[in-house]
This record gives sequence, structure tokens and C-alpha cells, in this order.
Amino acid sequence: MSFPTFHEGERAVQQRVGVRERLEQLGPRVIRDFMPDQHREFFAQLPFVIAGTVDAAGQPWASVLAAAPGFVRSPDPYTLVVQAQPLAGDPLQGTLANGIAMGLLGLEPHTRRRNRMNGVVQGVGSSGFAVQVSQSFGNCPKYIQAREPAYLPGRLASKPAVRDAPQLDAAARRMLEAADTLFIATAYTGHGAGAGPAGGVDVSHRGGKPGFVRVDADGSLTVPDFLGNFFFNTLGNIAVNPRAGLLFMDFDSGDLLYLAVTAEIVWDGAELQSFEGAQRLLRCRVQAMRRVEASLPLAWGPSVLSPALASTGQWPL
Repeated sequence: MSFPTFHEGERAVQQRVGVRERLEQLGPRVIRDFMPDQHREFFAQLPFVIAGTVDAAGQPWASVLAAAPGFVRSPDPYTLVVQAQPLAGDPLQGTLANGIAMGLLGLEPHTRRRNRMNGVVQGVGSSGFAVQVSQSFGNCPKYIQAREPAYLPGRLASKPAVRDAPQLDAAARRMLEAADTLFIATAYTGHGAGAGPAGGVDVSHRGGKPGFVRVDADGSLTVPDFLGNFFFNTLGNIAVNPRAGLLFMDFDSGDLLYLAVTAEIVWDGAELQSFEGAQRLLRCRVQAMRRVEASLPLAWGPSVLSPALASTGQWPL
């Protein structure tokens, strides 16, 4: 690539953690401007993908698209075609347009495989849209709970109830307190020499033991950040733009919870030391919530906690 593999925010976090030189060598070898055949085939077998976009006000959102396997296909190494429309109530309904940046996460929970693709949306139409690749790379299987999804279109409510509020309601709190998985969308907004393909939108996965997302008395959320691949796509974006979008799924009811937050990285302190295995904390202050009831057309098999979480703790009572 003619641009740096990582933008200024990602490089700053890598520098702080002491892995900058290593990533400078590794990054160009594992982050590509095309999808290898393995990734193209992987996306085509999924019944859902996670998408990250930014709305007109600059707020990132994490969304989910679901349909029968095969709804995502790759006609060539530089393109993904998504033949699905946003779910009812999903913020993607308001952000999807030609020319926008989009981050995509393909996740197969029961095999703990995941691959990422960031790019630019093209060809929005009644059957779906395409995404032109900017960056393509794999992620490790850490912290993914093994539960197998199945597409069930009959489960989709025709007009699901949508609850909007400036802060968490009681149902949202209960959902968060039981969560073992979240998805986070972030966006680069730096004004340096140009980020090229490293800019745009990222969407990523976070997992932990149930209750790993702490809901504080003021309604803010505190999330441990565990050892990862050191790319720091999410934290690098937050370093230059604190706005983020969180998505939580209720795997039993099909409820979806979308949160607009401002996030900050907690690098040290007693609070961090109290959570075993946490490298950092992510503190998120909720700006708005949207809870959509029974909107996810997926059923899920039994959950098996990631073995990588055995060495992580829980929030002290």
C-alpha cells in the first residue's frame, strides 16, 4: 500500500504499549487491500455480519445484517456484495448510502473464526449493496463464546417495538448486566497527512464472562480490555475520536440494544488492577440508547465460554 498500514491514533497507542516497531513490520504483511480466497469463502457461509457506519452527525453505530447463508458473496477479491436490508429499527437504515465508509466483521461464533473488512459502500439498491475493500485482515479466536446461529426468518417481528431514550432504561440495564458479548463501532477523524485505507470505520468484537460490562450508578459502562493482536484499531480510533457505537444482543429473545457513547481509555489505577487479566479499561458514557424488541432473526445454540477467559476475573462486588 502507498499509505501507512496504521493511522496516527493506532500508532500512538501501539507506541504507548511498546509494540510500534513490531507492528510496523507485521502490519503490511497481514493487513491487505484485497480479500484472500479463504476470507471470501468464509463470509459466504455466514447467516449474519456486523457492520459499522457513521451517521450525519458523526456518531458511529454498530449494526447487524442477517439472512440465509450465501447472502454475502465476493465476486472478486476487492468486493463484498451484501444481499440484505437493514433490520427494522437498526440505525443502518439511516446511514446506508453510496460512498460511505463501512467496517464489516464476519464472525462464526461456534468455530470462533472471525475476519474483518473495511471499505466503501457502492451500489445501494433494493436487494442490498456492495463494499469495495480498503483493508482486509483476520482476527484471533480469543474471547468468542461458542454458540451456533441459525437463520429463522419467521422469528422476525414485522413491526418490532422500538424504545428510544437518552439514557439506559431498566430493561437495557438487565441486558447489559447479563451480556458476555458486545460489538463496538469506531471511526477515524484525524486531520494529519492522510490515513488512506487505515481511516474510515472499524467494527470489532469484545467478549467476557457474563457481567464483564459493569453498569455504574450514573449509567456509564466500564469494560475490561484484554490482551489482543496489538493492532489497536478500536482504541486507536478512540484516541482521536471518542465517539463510539455499541451493539448488544439478547441471544434468547432476539432483542437488540444500540448505544451511542463517548469513550475514554483508562490506562492505570486501582480500578484496573482490581480486574484480573485486564490490560486497560474502556469507560463509556451513554448519550442515547435504542432498544428494539425481538428484531434479530437468529436462533442460537448453547453457549460455551471462551477458554481464553479462564484467566480473567470479574468485577468485585
